[in-house]
Amino acid sequence: MGELAEFLAQNDTNFRKARLPALYADFRPQRTLNPDGYSANVTAWRHALSLLASRGLLSQGAGADMLVLDLEDSLLRKLESRQFGQPLALGTVVRESVAAHAMFPLQTFLQAQQSVFQRSWSGVPWAVVGWTLRQMGIVDPSRGDDTLPKGRYVLLENVEAATRQFSDIMAEHTSKFDRVFTKSQFYNTFASDLISGQRLSEADMNVLLCYLSRDKGIVEYDGRIVRVRGVGDQAGGITDDDRAIASLKEVTLRVKHQADLLSARIDELELDAKRALARKSKVSALAALRQKKAAEQTLSTRYATLSQLEETADRIEQAADNVAVVRALEASSGVLRGLNARVGAPGRVDAVMDELRDRVADTDELAAILAESTGAPVDEGEIDDELAAMEREAEAKQEEAEKEKEEEREREQSKRADAAQEAVDSLPEVPAALPQKQPAREKSPTSETGIGKLSLAE
Repeated sequence: MGELAEFLAQNDTNFRKARLPALYADFRPQRTLNPDGYSANVTAWRHALSLLASRGLLSQGAGADMLVLDLEDSLLRKLESRQFGQPLALGTVVRESVAAHAMFPLQTFLQAQQSVFQRSWSGVPWAVVGWTLRQMGIVDPSRGDDTLPKGRYVLLENVEAATRQFSDIMAEHTSKFDRVFTKSQFYNTFASDLISGQRLSEADMNVLLCYLSRDKGIVEYDGRIVRVRGVGDQAGGITDDDRAIASLKEVTLRVKHQADLLSARIDELELDAKRALARKSKVSALAALRQKKAAEQTLSTRYATLSQLEETADRIEQAADNVAVVRALEASSGVLRGLNARVGAPGRVDAVMDELRDRVADTDELAAILAESTGAPVDEGEIDDELAAMEREAEAKQEEAEKEKEEEREREQSKRADAAQEAVDSLPEVPAALPQKQPAREKSPTSETGIGKLSLAE
């Protein structure tokens, strides 16, 4: 016990620790003392039940319901909290949810002939609501103990979530052949894709198909054939074409399944033949090969049938596309016919254009008359003289600007020359005379050389 309570505390923001005492208490008196708190508690428990059902935590086994809540006394024990015990106002939550059309008794939902949203109990006095609930077998919540109304109830929150997911999936399928199913095909195709990580039960699928067809108008459904409405489809029930397409799809799937079984059988017989040869059992090997040959012939026939069925499906899909194209062309032709009728015959258009040209000519003539009356004609010679004077003035301004630039350059050069002269003048003076060195004494070629002495001795 306490596992579901712990799960809600961790995964549902409405079940934070500060709110748990109020949620597990008997909050029925708050209906008059604190209506907002009362409504918040009911909504929190309703969402919690939907969340637990969508996670498969309220049922056990492979056939757990995601869209249907099974109410029995064991549910109170499953929701029991270690600290606060069992919820004391869960029965009130169910009754309020039924009154608000957020939950529905299962059989009442499935047997309703019109949309469950066409009649609302909102705003109805509680005395009337209590009487209605008692007629349905649900005790008036304003009196006595808050007993849990046992039974099976449709959880609208989960049904709408599955519907949104279904619409998203079918938005990618525009072909008529992809939008027609038998009920079993529909279940096998979508049972595992509408609630994340869960597979819908057969009871869930019955509820969903009823909701999609009766309350949302998304599909046409007659108990055996399902056709998802395309863009522009009108409500007309299941047609013979729909039944033929569904039957063709069912036969195709059955032949594919038979072909898969035969392929597996052929592989198995071939393996048996090899094993028999390994045991030196020639008779068993021959028997296995004969069976394999017969299976191969049957498989070939199945593949030929399957090819013919798929070709027929392609033809049907192409024909359906042709019908849609022709309808679009017919609609476009009607639009053009209506627009052309509003424009009128070609003679009327010619008359309109002639009148338009006349009005334009009249406008031009009036404009010319007004121009003549409002001023004298312009002398082109005066305009030429004025233009020449403006050109001369512009040239004079340009020459003056160039002259000023030249004078500026000369002034800059003069400033640089003056600056250079000042720099030269600031250098120190060079001495007038430098001391003279004594000339080197000339040596006699014969006075101090051995060669000279040698010459005299000789």
